[in-house]
Amino acid sequence: QVGDIAGEVRRIGIRSSTVRTWEGAEVTVPNATLVSDRVTNWTPTDKWRRIGLPVGVSYGSDPEKVLEVLRAVACGHAQVRAEPAPQPLFIGFGESALLFELRVWTDGIVDWQQVRSELAVALNAALKAAGIEIASPVRHVLLRQESGGTVAPERTGP
Repeated sequence: QVGDIAGEVRRIGIRSSTVRTWEGAEVTVPNATLVSDRVTNWTPTDKWRRIGLPVGVSYGSDPEKVLEVLRAVACGHAQVRAEPAPQPLFIGFGESALLFELRVWTDGIVDWQQVRSELAVALNAALKAAGIEIASPVRHVLLRQESGGTVAPERTGP
């Protein structure tokens, strides 16, 4: 990845290199850019990739129970590495949710997005089975009657 261009280097020439983006486009990148800008290699030799999966649950949920569900889902996925161990984290208090993140490592550098999707589906099912509600934004609208009989919304909250 160089700047906003991410993909696989397909050709290195004298003055430029060709990068095939994940979307399928071929982009010519001047070699001067590769030398002077920061380059991120998303395909390291060990093929490991960390996946972060954020989730917000409703206030009133038991954080310990949520962490337990996150850990169980991670440990139950065949492509999640046991070492380094999965990290279920309580991140903090959001506007309308308790915020958590599941961090795992996978060997699936090529299909890490599929692993992330499978974890999200499994996490949704596990939270539902545990009676833990995924949070949604809360909005309150109060109606007050003005003189003349008209009703006007009175907004509260974000």
